[in-house]
Formats: sequence, C-alpha cells, structure tokens
Amino acid sequence: MGATPEKVTGPGLVKGLGLLDATTLVIGSMIGSGIFIVAADIARQVQSPGLLILTWIITAVLTITAALSYGELASAFPQAGGQYVYLREAFGPLSGFLYGWTLFLVIQTGTIAAVAVAFAKFAGVFVPWISTTNKLLPFVNTQQLAAISILVLLTWVNTRGVKTGAKVQNVFTFAKVGALLGLVVLGLALGRNQEAIAQNFNGFWGNADWSWTTIRIVGVALVGALFSSDAWNNVTFAAGEIRNPRRNVPLALGIGVGVVSLIYIACNFVYLSVLPLAGIQHAIEDRVATAAASGILGSLGVQVMAAAIMVSTFGCLNGMILAGARVYYAMALDKLFFRQVAELHPTRRTPVASLALQCLWACALTLSGTYSNLLDYVIFAVLLFYILTIAGIFVLRRKRPGLERPYRALGYPVLPALYIGAAGVIEVLLLLYKPFYTWPGLILVLLGVPVYYIWRSRTAAA
Repeated sequence: MGATPEKVTGPGLVKGLGLLDATTLVIGSMIGSGIFIVAADIARQVQSPGLLILTWIITAVLTITAALSYGELASAFPQAGGQYVYLREAFGPLSGFLYGWTLFLVIQTGTIAAVAVAFAKFAGVFVPWISTTNKLLPFVNTQQLAAISILVLLTWVNTRGVKTGAKVQNVFTFAKVGALLGLVVLGLALGRNQEAIAQNFNGFWGNADWSWTTIRIVGVALVGALFSSDAWNNVTFAAGEIRNPRRNVPLALGIGVGVVSLIYIACNFVYLSVLPLAGIQHAIEDRVATAAASGILGSLGVQVMAAAIMVSTFGCLNGMILAGARVYYAMALDKLFFRQVAELHPTRRTPVASLALQCLWACALTLSGTYSNLLDYVIFAVLLFYILTIAGIFVLRRKRPGLERPYRALGYPVLPALYIGAAGVIEVLLLLYKPFYTWPGLILVLLGVPVYYIWRSRTAAA
C-alpha cells in the first residue's frame, strides 16, 4: 500500500492554479519547437502527403486516449508528483523511482536543455552574436550562454511563487497559440500554392501501398510526432497546487491535448498547401514552418517565424521548469531523493531546492551538448512509462476497487487497452528497426535499480 495523498501533497504547497492555468500548462508544455521542425523528418520517412497527415492523426488519437485515461489517475491521486505517484501506487515504489530517476536524468532536464538551445538558436536570427561559432571559452559558445541564461531566468521566476509562474505561462501560451493559428489562417487564406496543392493532394496517398512496409514506416515515423506532442502529462506533476484537482486536472488534460492536436494537424495541412512534399522534406535545417512562412510572407516570414518559435519555446520552458520540480519534490518526501529537495521556501511555498537542482543539471546537459542524443535514446523508455501508467488503471481497479474516482477513464477498458496495444506495437517496431535508439534508453532506466536499493538502504540506516 502506497503513501496517502496527504503525505505526498506535502504541507504548505499553495493551491494557486485554476482550470485556465492548468490548461495553459498542458498546452504550453506540449507546444515547443517540434511542430515547427519534425514534419521534415516524418515526410522523408513516409514519402507521402497522406501518410504525413495520418502520422499526426494517429499521434492525436493516441495522445488524447492517454490523456483521458490519465484523467482517472489524476482524479484518484490529486497530488504533487503526478505520474510518479500513479506508478508508485500501482506497481510499488521501485517503478515510481525508475520513472523519476529517468525524468530527472534525461526526460525532463534533457527536453528543457534542448528547448532552451532552440530558443537561443532562433534568438540568433535577431542577435547574430548568439552563435555556435562565437566562442567565449573553448567549451562554451554564446548560444549555450543564451540558453543557460534563459534557464536561470525562468527558474528564478518560478521560485517567486506558483502564481507568478502561472502568469508567465498564461501569457506565453496564448501568444504561441495565437501565432500558430495565425500561421494556419494566413497559410490557408493567402499562402496557398496551387502547384504544391496539385502535387500533394492529387497524389495524396502516393507511395502508400498499405503493406507491412507502410505500417512499419508509419510506426517508426510516429516517434517525431509523439515527441512533439509529449509533456502533456506535466500538469499532473503540479496537481498539488491546482484548485479542485479531481475535476480540473482531467478537464485540463482533455481540453489541452484536444486543442494542441487539432492545431498540429491543421499546421501540417498548411505545410502541404504552401510547400510541395519535396520542399517539406528538404527544408533548410528542417525548418518547415520557416519555409512555409517565407512562402506566405516572403523574406519577412523568416523573422516572423523566428519570433514565434522564441515565444513558443519560452512558454514551453516555463511550463516544464514549473512542473518537473514537483516530481523530485514528491520523491524527496518519499525519501527517494535528496532530503533538501523536499523543503519549501518559507514564504513563497515553492520547491526552491528542487528547481535549483533541475536547473543545474539542465545547464550541465546544455554545456555537454549530449541532450539531443539522450532524448533520442529515451523515447522508447518514455513510451514504456506511458504504457505502464495506463496499465496501472487496470491494476488499481483490481487492487483498490473502493478508491475514490470522481472521473473514470473514457471508454474503459477498450480505449486504454487499445492504447496499450498500439503503443506496444510501436515499441516492438522501434526495437526491431531502431535498436540504437531503444537499448540505451532501457539500460539507462535499469541503471536506476541499484541506485534505488542503495538509496533505500541508506535511508533505512539513517
């Protein structure tokens, strides 16, 4: 039997977030730089406009199904830590620790580092001094300095209180959604390229023979789309600071994931309306959105899109920094992380030590330049944890039938089972066709097993 909700919520956390704040945390954490870039790699893999769109539709269905399933767990355990807590309650403390271990080591901090570098890269469009070629020290360039500076700034903002972090999140989420909707409207109204439309939509299902080869290609191509749609679960990490979390967290998950999924599909239709498939596949540095904006607005489009991506990555960073620190805080309360991480600021009631440690490690990953490779390696593990968490619904229904569940997973048991089956197929495809990107992530997770037992033994001895 796991700890009670009161234990993990922790004394002193301020319930300062409402439904709007929770929803913008979902949307803001999901929309980073991926939607502006990954369509190029997906298009190169699937070689078909129809399969490009199908990849995003499958991603939307899977992500919405997962979010609606998580709603049940969020309503049952409305406390700080989110997915860490769900895994601990369903499968025991080791499974929760392995998730938190991987989250801190790579998933959250690696994504934070990657998004910070993306922010700095596009800031270089306006400030050429920010560049990988401009060295301050043999191992530090100005792009890395800019990325670290934004990490430190947003970490400091989030130490000022959860309401301060939420205000920043709301402003930048509305700005980035507005920017993407602007791209959609302008693309469909002004940027329609008749040659691109003829090529893409007359041969919409070109190269799709619906054989095993097609299934395999789409299954592997889903990685980019799924990663661009990830981080929707971050709102569960901060559930301990959301008012009426049993209602508001499931609602925020459903609304936020639904909105982002529709925007992503619409953006890809815009790409196909403005650029021929080859233009998407071979966009400079994979900047598909920038190529599309240039097709709509001319040379001005480069600056407009760079500004939009800076807004998007800034908001994404803020959301991930805010949410991630709550997981390590919950782990520390369970004595599975550094003791100081469980401490709150005496007046602002924020997990300052957790925020600082997260920032320090993300900065180290930024300087090392390994974050991109690490994220590739853990995609398999990320999906595996989603499968295990949704399987936890079945386990908890059996283990704890009397547990209060104000919201129950939509379509249970069919939809959660279909998600587990579909995600399982993707995992098998990755094992078979991208082993280099699967085994390292699995090994990284398993390295947490001895760490867990060492930590438990030291705690018991203390």
